[in-house]
Amino acid sequence: MTNTADQTAAASTLVLPPSYAPAANSNGPVNAQRDFRDYRTTTLRNPKHDLHLIPQRLTELTGPVLGEGRVTADDANLTLWNGGEAVGQRIIVHGRVLDADNRPVPGVLLEIWQANAGGRYRHKVDVFPAPLDPHFNGVGRTVTDEQGRYRFLTIKPGMYPWGNHVNAWRPAHIHFSLFGRAFTQRLVTQMYFPDDPMFFQDPIYNSVPDGSRQRMVSEFDYASTEDNWAAAYRWDIVLRGAKQSVFEN
Repeated sequence: MTNTADQTAAASTLVLPPSYAPAANSNGPVNAQRDFRDYRTTTLRNPKHDLHLIPQRLTELTGPVLGEGRVTADDANLTLWNGGEAVGQRIIVHGRVLDADNRPVPGVLLEIWQANAGGRYRHKVDVFPAPLDPHFNGVGRTVTDEQGRYRFLTIKPGMYPWGNHVNAWRPAHIHFSLFGRAFTQRLVTQMYFPDDPMFFQDPIYNSVPDGSRQRMVSEFDYASTEDNWAAAYRWDIVLRGAKQSVFEN
């Protein structure tokens, strides 16, 4: 048994998080540029100086502790909320979380958020005059199984204007957040849909090197559609390596 003083000292210990050398089969960074001229808000929020690695405390290096029953099957169904069913085209979004060697990564907490079928978020700063769906909250979560698989049932989001430039429309997309075994192990990305007509003028999509953009685009998965119920899209997320997914820096 340790006394309270010992526990307090342990909890306040500074620890450097593990660092990873680039994977041997990596082709270099594929992430979006931090400061991209055509994406106007990066000018305001992009760091102007080199980033520094800050030592972490044990609180930040432990968790998230999900626990039995904290994430349920209902959390992955975005089509039912507030006593009713959301408006829009039902879609199944599924895939696997994989490491650099194509091995499944189980136990990853996946969280998503998105606009509704009319292209509006349930957020107080979203003033786009599309109707709010009273039965669509726009957020969901799940945990990958032993084979690294995840699955959401949701509504295909609409595109929306966002004021970045004249007549600027964001392609339909879903935001993804991935948590590993600690709060410092978090990755954020977004998934697009194939053949979106707004790819050509979306600076977020185009800030990614051309050879890596397709990694952000899901593929229509006819085999996983449900008859008379929902279409399906598959999107695998690769954490590292030559086929690494695109993440926010």
